[in-house]
Amino acid sequence: MPRELPKTLRDLQERVEQVARECGLDMFPTVYEMLDFDEINMVAAYEGFPVRYPHWKWGMEYDRLSKSYEYGMHKIYEMVINTDPCYAYLLESNPMIDQKLVMCHVCGHNDFFKNNMTFQGTNRKMLDTMANHAAKVRRYMDWYGHEAIENFIDAALSIDNLTDLFSPYTFRAPSALEAEAPTLRSPESTKRIQVDKEYLDRYINPEAETLASKSENNNDKDMSGTRDIMGFLMNHAPLRRWQRDILSMLRDEAMYFAPQAMTKIMNEGWASYWHALLMTEHMMDVSEVIDFADRHAGVVQMNPRQLNPYKLGIELFRDIKMRWDTGRFGPEWDRCDSMTERASWNKETGLGTQKIFEVRRVYNDISFVDAFFTQAFCERQGFYAYAYDKKRKRYLVDSRQFQTVKDQLLSQLANAGHPVIRLVDANFENRGELLLSHDFRGVILDEKYAEHTLKNLYIIWQRPVHIVTSNEESPIRLSYDGTTFSSSTFEDI
Repeated sequence: MPRELPKTLRDLQERVEQVARECGLDMFPTVYEMLDFDEINMVAAYEGFPVRYPHWKWGMEYDRLSKSYEYGMHKIYEMVINTDPCYAYLLESNPMIDQKLVMCHVCGHNDFFKNNMTFQGTNRKMLDTMANHAAKVRRYMDWYGHEAIENFIDAALSIDNLTDLFSPYTFRAPSALEAEAPTLRSPESTKRIQVDKEYLDRYINPEAETLASKSENNNDKDMSGTRDIMGFLMNHAPLRRWQRDILSMLRDEAMYFAPQAMTKIMNEGWASYWHALLMTEHMMDVSEVIDFADRHAGVVQMNPRQLNPYKLGIELFRDIKMRWDTGRFGPEWDRCDSMTERASWNKETGLGTQKIFEVRRVYNDISFVDAFFTQAFCERQGFYAYAYDKKRKRYLVDSRQFQTVKDQLLSQLANAGHPVIRLVDANFENRGELLLSHDFRGVILDEKYAEHTLKNLYIIWQRPVHIVTSNEESPIRLSYDGTTFSSSTFEDI
């Protein structure tokens, strides 16, 4: 069970947060809880939340984390979740230097969650929402059986990345029908009878009656081009009420985590920037210098096979501060073509701190990298692009050219690293079949994953499902009709 902080750590928290606010950070109130290794692995398996809906994937993730810790492959120092108040967990066996560093790091995350525009539509009471979702799923399991619910959750989880990450920030103009009848109620609100006891609802409002009501009035299926396929299925698939409710809950949870996927580099970079600044300038004792350097180096060390968001983020923020402190921006700087003059350039503008707070507020990872990952920064940090060598069967350095490196980095960040899938037609060939398209950008869909995903889409849509993609040589269409998975080129279609 979580334990409250001892007085020494409560005093430390008060001092860290006071210094952080004096440095300009604006944070939600923070609630820290102490956990041991086993408990922190359990919470980490639940993605930071203490209560989640029942599903086998949580046990699998806990087993993976526990074995990884036992083999010395990882150690979780802290976790922080984006709520108001902000909840963070500390590992009780950490020495004081680690607790101090973690609290400084959490202050950075907390400030970022509260102020970055990507998080402005986030449900700040998600802790309660997750607990409500867990209770509802358990209730459905009691009513309809554990296996039926878990199988449907399996299918729904396989498509929880088929959402539009930017939908919370997109204004949708009302349709002509909505404009003419703004008070028009949904079909369910006109047909369903309100009951005081929730358990009576499935008896008072029969499933077939509600579904028939919905199908009679469901005339807004023209969503071609949308990337929110999960939302489309939630509204238009022939689902039972409990299935629609579960799909809605899982979509809400996926959309809650989406901003974190869209700002991983910025979020971790901002937290690392502030834990380094707060520790070195305000919180660290002389006796802790070596230990802090060791911990910080472990956080920002580069891996030749994988991008470290902590390292890229903190270095970009430091570069921005240096450039705006010295005036290395604007038309005058761009016109200067003398390498000697550029090397000693310092207009003493002192705008660095103001600029990084502005960047923290209005950018996400793609716009952040696009705007501030410059050629000078790329060369100074030694970035390179890599490619898979089919003969050697491994990844090798492919290019050190700036534009190639930047393009590859941006492509990895697009859509949080997931393939871009769009809805083309919900009545394909006038047979009620679902047709999707993959925005092919040089990366082939894994056919095994595509097969499993189409099968799960079939479970939800209950009609054949197709996706148009490419195998680098020509366009192809992958299909699943309920029994057979097939692949055909456009010549065969």
